[in-house]
Amino acid sequence: IAALLQALGIPDTYGADRQLEPQHEAAELVPVGLDVFGRAQRLAPAAAHAWKSMRDTAALDGIVLQLVSGFRDVDYQRRLIETKLARGLHIQKILASSAAPGFSEHHTGRAIDLTTPGCEPLEEVFERTAAFRWLQARSAEFGFRLSFPRNNPHGIVYEPWHWLHRP
Repeated sequence: IAALLQALGIPDTYGADRQLEPQHEAAELVPVGLDVFGRAQRLAPAAAHAWKSMRDTAALDGIVLQLVSGFRDVDYQRRLIETKLARGLHIQKILASSAAPGFSEHHTGRAIDLTTPGCEPLEEVFERTAAFRWLQARSAEFGFRLSFPRNNPHGIVYEPWHWLHRP
């Protein structure tokens, strides 16, 4: 990972500076259907079961939860950052919204990004939806928690759409 970080212009102190632990890629993944972009998504088995239960329970309450993203491997995370660098974004700005490769919770297969119909994916406006209010009230019942609340110690922007399953 150190060589990958260096190649992207990310200091080798990134993890310590951001109070982020390295995240290992999931050893086992299961399909959980398509995301809002029509891409097949996978999660670790326990997270997949919890996600489906949470989604189905929300639906019974009249709330539609849609998957935006699930498992991402280290190489996918690298490509995300390279794409943003190619668009001219500075690495520090990129790291405010995307974890460095090797540090993303998505590597574990336990992180999900969510949206709901009528809400632009991966936007802070998600916090004003009934879906977000439902998640705040009920997600812990399924083992999920919001990873990056406002003013988090990791230097990551507020991400009301990003939820991590803690088995």
